[in-house]
Amino acid sequence: MAKIESKKKNRAAQKKKTNLTVILIISAFAVVVVAMIIISQLKPKIEVVLPTLEAKPQPVELNLGDPNAPVKVIEFADFQCTVCHQYWLQMESSVISTYVATGKVYYTFSPFSFLGPESITAAEAAYCANDQSKFWDYHDTLFANYQGENVGGFSNDRLVAFAEKLGLDMTAFNACFDGKKYEQKITDDNTYAQGQGVTGTPSFLVNGTLVYAGDLTKTIDAALTAAGK
Repeated sequence: MAKIESKKKNRAAQKKKTNLTVILIISAFAVVVVAMIIISQLKPKIEVVLPTLEAKPQPVELNLGDPNAPVKVIEFADFQCTVCHQYWLQMESSVISTYVATGKVYYTFSPFSFLGPESITAAEAAYCANDQSKFWDYHDTLFANYQGENVGGFSNDRLVAFAEKLGLDMTAFNACFDGKKYEQKITDDNTYAQGQGVTGTPSFLVNGTLVYAGDLTKTIDAALTAAGK
């Protein structure tokens, strides 16, 4: 009889121990979940400036305007370049409205990513946006959120946040960006720019003549005159 009572007590003790273990496991899991929630809430939110996304004339990939326009302009730019940012702020929209929208200029953006790793990843992200026909929107968003050279303004998290803000298909964008789909393309772009004699940004080829932003419009005007336009 004493042995039976002892066995009952042992089973009860074992059951109590098992229940306690289950409670401890559940409690630990709950603590982890709560901690993750708190950490996610403490993570700084990425603020994204969404510029006014004006319709561009005849956008096709990295090109704007009529392919048969008498003047061809290629802009070589680094998304981290301070002067490129100033050109975007002060001149680009005027050049597009005056020359591209009127059928006088066919305009191409050619990345020249030489200022650091963020230049490269920004250009890669822009190409990934181009896969969804959003290159120019992403281009404008990059410049609207410019913070300087190599200061984290174009960190991977921020580049992804720009895509989210623009409403891109994030599964496709992330696959493209994380997979570094355009890594070789950026290298090829840099080789092309250097082959054209580009040593700084922004630089422009106007019907084959290389100029800087200060001479851009007068060079376009001269090219139009030469073309009888």
